[in-house]
Order: sequence, then structure tokens, then C-alpha cells
Amino acid sequence: MCSLIKKYNVSGPRYTSYPTVPYWNMDTFSGKKWETTLVKSFKESNSKEGISLYIHLPFCESMCTFCGCHKRITKKHNVEEPYIDAVLKEWDLYTQLFSEKPKIKELHLGGGTPTFFAPENLEKLIRGIFRKADKADGYEFSFEGHPNNTTREHLQALYDVGFRRVSYGVQDYNETVQKAIHRVQPFKNVKSVTEIAREIGYTSIGHDIIFGLPHQTLDHVKETILKTKELRPDRLAFYSYAHVPWLKGNGQRGYKDTDLPSAEEKRAQYEEGKKLLAQVGYTEIGMDHFALSNDSLYTSMKSGKLHRNFMGYTASKTQLMVGLGASSISDSWYSFAQNVKSIEEYKHLVNNNIIPIYRGHILTKEDQVIRKHILNLMCTYQTSWAYETMSFNDVDTVLENLKEMHLDNLVIISHNKLEVTKKGKPFIRNICMAFDVHLHRKAPETKLFSMTI
Repeated sequence: MCSLIKKYNVSGPRYTSYPTVPYWNMDTFSGKKWETTLVKSFKESNSKEGISLYIHLPFCESMCTFCGCHKRITKKHNVEEPYIDAVLKEWDLYTQLFSEKPKIKELHLGGGTPTFFAPENLEKLIRGIFRKADKADGYEFSFEGHPNNTTREHLQALYDVGFRRVSYGVQDYNETVQKAIHRVQPFKNVKSVTEIAREIGYTSIGHDIIFGLPHQTLDHVKETILKTKELRPDRLAFYSYAHVPWLKGNGQRGYKDTDLPSAEEKRAQYEEGKKLLAQVGYTEIGMDHFALSNDSLYTSMKSGKLHRNFMGYTASKTQLMVGLGASSISDSWYSFAQNVKSIEEYKHLVNNNIIPIYRGHILTKEDQVIRKHILNLMCTYQTSWAYETMSFNDVDTVLENLKEMHLDNLVIISHNKLEVTKKGKPFIRNICMAFDVHLHRKAPETKLFSMTI
């Protein structure tokens, strides 16, 4: 395994979208084209499956140095209401384009720190959204909570407006690691908010754990998972720290590259963690995710309905995802659109009745086909180009790209079909890269992505 790690540990995307953001073509994109694809997708999907809504709440009281998200660090809470008013205004601009009342199947509050906001303001936000929307059948609403500031009032307020899933960012319980990433949170805090959520009635509680953090050892990962076993969350994100210090504003310059575990040490952390999770009843779901058999993510994986988009893995598919808030990304299936990142510019545009996008990509027919292949691989570890709708021009090139992986027993290639082996699952990002014609046609000149292993 060590030789394979050295061979395949290269910079590569996580494929929450295809094409990946650095390969979006702005020459063919416009706000008007985005709106056209949005309306088309809404008409095709709203009555059948509903839509997804992601709301970015960017404020944090302190900087976590492992984080690569867009955020604003402040302790001034008077920023809350003007921002929520802007998000509701943006939603109003979208609903004016729809031919009927949207049915929301999935709604997720991300950040930043959603629980930076007061419970009454979060309730105001959600009730405002549903003045112009309905809940779809089988809806699932979730939010990200910080264990240090999520209160019973937060959990109750969001439960009262339909939320049944919450995820807490744990990362690691070792104090040395926590100090390095500027995220000190005692186990008792995580235990408390996990138990309160269960008392209130949340049916899916998730914990996020990261391996490969600065100063983190194999024993630290083991200890974190043993503590996690005690709380038994319904699902887990157990993923590799993405070291991207060249990205502006992410705070990853507070430690040296030599403070990070080696690629081999990171892989050992993952394999040992995965083994421990399996021993206590967790099943691996796609890339970096684990769930108990009672969780909707597990049920979705078993029924072949697992989906992946900018929110990560989701239990049900929606063709249309609308992103609200500064830096949010929307996906109509036919195109992507990202909002401006500056909070001040975001508020200025929406208050002037302008949907605040600043870049995007119109998917070509080739993009749509390859996107399906990558989505299949990320969700089911297999894909096929036996059908006309899944054929593409560069199949010979892709097969050539997969040749070494086939020889290394990472994939099985049969007539018009590709299957990822058990040995190959840790290398799923590399396997998807074989299909990424944008990446192969124009290799990046600078660092864009984290390492795949």
C-alpha cells in the first residue's frame, strides 16, 4: 500500500462538481444563461422531486486554521439581521423566476458558523424562506453546529421549523491538535450538544472528524474515535485535512508543512480509523463518510439513491440546488453559478434587485456525460458507457489513463464498464481524475487542489 500511496498521492479535486471550479468557462457564461437553465431545471424537477437549498452563513467568532471555507471573523452580532434580510431578499429574487411555489426537499445551513446566529434569527430566516415555498415529501433539513456555542435554544428553534439533522465539527479531541487548529472544544461540550439534540428529537446526528491535521498522531485518531464510539452519532464524516495554504484567508500558515503527518502516516490514520468504525457498526458510504444502519445516508446507499453535490453526499437526488448567501454555489444540472464572496457587495447587489452571481459555467453535452460518470463512481464505485446517453468521445483516452490503475488492481475494466475494487476505494479521486478531460487537456500551472491521499 505504501508504494501505491507514493505513486498516486498527487494534487486532485474532491469532485463535488464537474467540471471543477478552476475549469469553469466564463467566456460562454452569463447571468441570463444561468437564469434560463435555472427555470428549465425548475420546471423539469420541482413537481417530481423538489429542489435543494443551501444557505451560507459566513460569520465566525474566531478563525479555525484547518478551514478553507469563506467566512468573516467578528464578535459583533449586529451583523446578523442585515445579512438575513439580504438572504431573504435574494430568495425573493429567485422565487420571482419560478412558475410555481418551490417545494424544498433538502435545506442545509452551512458556514462559517450557523450557530453564530441567535436562535430567533435562524427561526426568522427559515420562516421567511417558507413564506414562498413548501416542504417536499420526505424533506430533510440539516445544519452545522459548533459544539462550543450550540445551545438548547438553537436546537429547539430549528427543530420547531422542521430540522431533524445536525452535524458537529469535532475534528480531533487531542488538546495539542486543537490548539494548532485553533479549535479547542472539550469532549464534554460535544457530549452535551449531542445528548440535547437526541432529547429534543433529532433523528440524525453527525460528527465531523479529520485526519492528517498538524501534530496529529495515529494514537490521537484512535482516541478520538473511541470517544466518538461513546456518543455513537448516526453518521460521520471522516476525511483528510486539505492543506491549501496558498488559498487566501484560510489561516493555514500558522504551522509548517513539517508539522503535518506524512502521506503514509495519514493513510495509516485513515485505515485504522476505518477499521475501528467498522468494529462499532459503521458502514463506509462513498468517499470519507460512514453511517449506522438507521441513518438515511445508509438507506440511500443501499437503495442506490445516494447523491453528491456541493453540499457533499446527500440521501436523495435533486436536479436543482439553489445557493443563497455570499460565496454560495448553485447548480441547475445544466450550469453552475457562484455568488460574490464579499458580504458588502452581496448585500449591495441583492438590495438593488440583482441576483449576486459573479462567475459560473454552462455545461456542454460532454460535461454532462462525464459528470454522470464521476457521480456514479463517487456514489456507487462503478459506471458504464454501454448506453448511448453515457457514451463520450474520449473513452479511449480515459481507458489509457486507467491502464496503470487496472494493472495495480484498483479497478476492473470489462466491456463498457468500470468497477472500483476494494483496494481501489481509497484512490477514488485518482480514478475520477482519469475521466476529467478538462484536467488532462490543460494541466494547472499553479497549485489548485489538495493531495488525494
